[in-house]
Amino acid sequence: MTLVRFLSYHRPAVIVAAACIGLLAFFLVNPSLVRAQGVDGETNFVLNTFMFLVWGALIMWMCAGFTMLESGSVRTKNAAMICLKNIGLYSIAGLAFYFLGYNLMYVDVDKYAGVIGSVAGLYVSSATEVALLDGDENALAHVVDSGYSTMSDWFFQMVFVATAASIVSGAMAERVRMWSFFLFVLVLTAIIYPIVGAWTWGGGWLSEMGFSDFAGSTIVHSTGGWAALAGILVVGPRLGKFRRDGSARATPPSNILVVTLGVFILWLGWFGFNGGSQLALGSAADAVAMSIVLVNTNLAAAAGVMAALAVSRPIMGRIDLFAGLNGAIAGLVSITAAPDIVDHYWAVVIGAVGGVICVAALKLLEKVRVDDVVGAVPAHLFAGVWGTIAVCIAGGATFHVQLIGILAIGAFVFTVSFGLWLAIDKVLGARVAPQVERLGQDAGELGMESYPEFVLMPEEFDDD
Repeated sequence: MTLVRFLSYHRPAVIVAAACIGLLAFFLVNPSLVRAQGVDGETNFVLNTFMFLVWGALIMWMCAGFTMLESGSVRTKNAAMICLKNIGLYSIAGLAFYFLGYNLMYVDVDKYAGVIGSVAGLYVSSATEVALLDGDENALAHVVDSGYSTMSDWFFQMVFVATAASIVSGAMAERVRMWSFFLFVLVLTAIIYPIVGAWTWGGGWLSEMGFSDFAGSTIVHSTGGWAALAGILVVGPRLGKFRRDGSARATPPSNILVVTLGVFILWLGWFGFNGGSQLALGSAADAVAMSIVLVNTNLAAAAGVMAALAVSRPIMGRIDLFAGLNGAIAGLVSITAAPDIVDHYWAVVIGAVGGVICVAALKLLEKVRVDDVVGAVPAHLFAGVWGTIAVCIAGGATFHVQLIGILAIGAFVFTVSFGLWLAIDKVLGARVAPQVERLGQDAGELGMESYPEFVLMPEEFDDD
């Protein structure tokens, strides 16, 4: 083919290539023009708002990951209840954070000694944003000065509180009553989590001390872990989980394919979780910082998987896939407190240590007869504590301040959650009846089966 025929045949591609080369040559010849054209205020506003919305949507998709992980981890007779609990908790979190939680976490925290925010209900768009939508062009400058849309920030913050609630769901699966669980989630998302957030991200007393938690190793994950641990202790282990001699009866995941899919979905959503916590995407520095955050997030998760698998045989007695999957989550939780560290090898170290801690904690809970169905407490609480301390190693935080934050948040969340679960148990009953637990919550509470074509085999119980 001659050059003329080639150019004629590929004319559209040639035109596009020539235009790109010409544009590149123009800017190479005139570099000052590139430097002079910064991002204007309105563009910055659009980029930041778009970032909050897209990253928030990605974090919302983590609810699907938790649903898959939990429904595959439980026995098939409880899978439908897991699905209902997860869509229910997300809905409750959204409503609770709208009616009370956001204001309690972020509004006027300085007026109440840095302990709590406003108890005023509802959270709405700013007056200037409403005016802009009504056609008032004079409102544009005031809107742009805020840096991002009011409700985009609310949406991004709301999906974090839903994540904390999801941690409780998996740990207490297969024996907690649906409405009792929903009541706890309401209080957790409307009051408990927002108070923790007010102390920290809301500019409260821990924030003033210098407590550092970039995206929530303690604020989100340990909070969910402490709440889950309190619930586990009140409700107790599943029937037949522990034999009379104290040894644990194996309850392997019913669908390991679904569990693995859930972990991959969570891994994907974590890029929004940590990346969006940069809170800005209107400059080159923000873009570079966000890139570092995403890379460190990925490195920590990968290191968590491999470290957990490496220690699973000496700790668990076998190469344990479930431990490896939890190792990924533990690595993610561990790096969440400081994913912005520039030296990437620290992300590998932090994630690997988190994976080892998670596997050791899985064995520890089994030894002390604490029944955590999905390993939520080891992956979120234990790894969250480690990640928050690890900020001192590579993120420049002060050890005693980090420790005070961990202890204060842990004491508050666990005490209030434990008391609330006790009250729920006394008034409503936190646990399903033994016959419902044996039959399964799907049939016993919902009157349906997740896998109707399968025949459920009877299980052995020590009291039979």
